Amino acid sequence: MAVWLAQDYQRISALAQSKIEGARRSDRGLAISDVTLLEIAQLASYGRISLSPNAETILTEIERRFVMLPITANIALQAFQLPPNYPKDPADRIIGATALIEDIPLLTADREIRKSAPFPTIW
Repeated sequence: MAVWLAQDYQRISALAQSKIEGARRSDRGLAISDVTLLEIAQLASYGRISLSPNAETILTEIERRFVMLPITANIALQAFQLPPNYPKDPADRIIGATALIEDIPLLTADREIRKSAPFPTIW
């Protein structure tokens, strides 16, 4: 989602775009789990996404534009208390647990997360 915001905004649903604009106007701003940076770096290093001008610039820009939410003890514990049908990927679990602990909706295009999430998702 963070990469789409920077490079392919049209891929984001109209509802998600509306929520993003509202969050940008609020005091809280847009927030992402810091593990998202790792996921983006991994996708770029595997060639699954192309970042322009380069990965370092995009990751630095994401870090500057978003409130970065760190992995806390509560988030780490919550990640493995999500329902069994929630995706098993540790990063997805950290992102979901972050949304749950921080009490913020999760903007995601991931159907499996949206279908199994025990918290609000937006797409």
